[in-house]
Amino acid sequence: MKRAIVVGSGAGGAAAAEKLQGKFQVTVLEAGREFKPFTFSLSALEKLKKTGLFFDERAIQLLFPSMRVQKTADRMVMVRGSGLGGTTTLSAGNALRMDRWLKELGIDLNEEFEELFQEIPATNDHQNKWRDSTKRLFEICKAMNMNPQPIPKLGDYKRCTNCGRCVLGCRYGAKWDSRQFLKAAQNLGAKLVTGCKVLRAVIKNGEVKGVQAQKGLNSVFYPADIVVLAAGGFSTPVILRNSGIECKSRLFVDPVLCVAAEQKGSLQNKELSMPFAVQREHYILSPYFDYLSFFFNKSWRYPASDILTLMIKLADSSAGSVDNKNIKKILTRIDKERLQEGIEICKEIFNRYGIRKDNIFLGTINAGHPGGMLPLTRQEAETLHNPKLPENLYVADATLLPASSGNPLILTIMALAKRVSKIIIEQFA
Repeated sequence: MKRAIVVGSGAGGAAAAEKLQGKFQVTVLEAGREFKPFTFSLSALEKLKKTGLFFDERAIQLLFPSMRVQKTADRMVMVRGSGLGGTTTLSAGNALRMDRWLKELGIDLNEEFEELFQEIPATNDHQNKWRDSTKRLFEICKAMNMNPQPIPKLGDYKRCTNCGRCVLGCRYGAKWDSRQFLKAAQNLGAKLVTGCKVLRAVIKNGEVKGVQAQKGLNSVFYPADIVVLAAGGFSTPVILRNSGIECKSRLFVDPVLCVAAEQKGSLQNKELSMPFAVQREHYILSPYFDYLSFFFNKSWRYPASDILTLMIKLADSSAGSVDNKNIKKILTRIDKERLQEGIEICKEIFNRYGIRKDNIFLGTINAGHPGGMLPLTRQEAETLHNPKLPENLYVADATLLPASSGNPLILTIMALAKRVSKIIIEQFA
């Protein structure tokens, strides 16, 4: 049986591994280790916060090794998961189909989305979990003719305890993450190697022979007949560049900015993340308690239970890049204008809630949905394979997406990875 290496265990990697195993002998290489939810007492950390000890977002890694934080030159905070399940373990578990840009290229993923909804439980029946503050925000958005909609969630939300820790790892098994696909692949015989950082694909005579990786202090070569890169929008382009394949400076990151206010007893910190969304042309609005801003932004000085917040998730311009050391990304003029538009709408929502404008404060701009540096084109709609790549090297993550949607991407990445896997099976199995 031919050997396939899948790099990364997040949405794309796990979906690819589950689909390929059996047709190939799959080995999944994951840079991180076993994922463990955040276990520290948030109330204890809230008391510790008053000492001023938390002054840099990168310190979150000391408390929560599965979360990695980098900063750009203009101090935008970039977040990614590091561990089994990639960033899916740190997500809000959203099940939104966001493939408009792909459809415009002639890529139809209907079959793959149908497969996913048959394989993964999904529900938008969680309004009984909403706090009164969220219900009120929802009604205000309806009154403003903004068409708010509950966001469907991946998982079994009957098990949700409203602990508010969705983005810190679900301890109760309510939220689905890609480790479920990994388990399915392993049950079929796939191998899994953790703590293994892939550095580059080894290419000889235009063909990939395997990958070179760092495993502890050792440099290890893993031979393969097929290599699938799904290390995420920050890491896949670096691996490609190290392999002699240049990507485009078209990085998008879906920046998040929270608009917040003091509202006693709002309890948004004790609620599932992103219960509903308002879709605008260039961004979405959604209730979301931002832990990074709460612990590291001095404006967030109120008790967590008394902060009401709305997230703006922006479909940013495709302009930026990443290398072995740095993420180069700025907000363009149009990005800033669209963010400001979102801020003004949030202020109006809060005004209708009864909150004075001078009681409103902003969070820290952070981002964790990178992609776009090897974007698919109409010419690649059938193959999903960039001509720069050797014929036995594929990409199966958000690196392929042609533009930001300003929306959660997990479901779309998994559908894309499934299609890539089917193409690989047709071509090589």
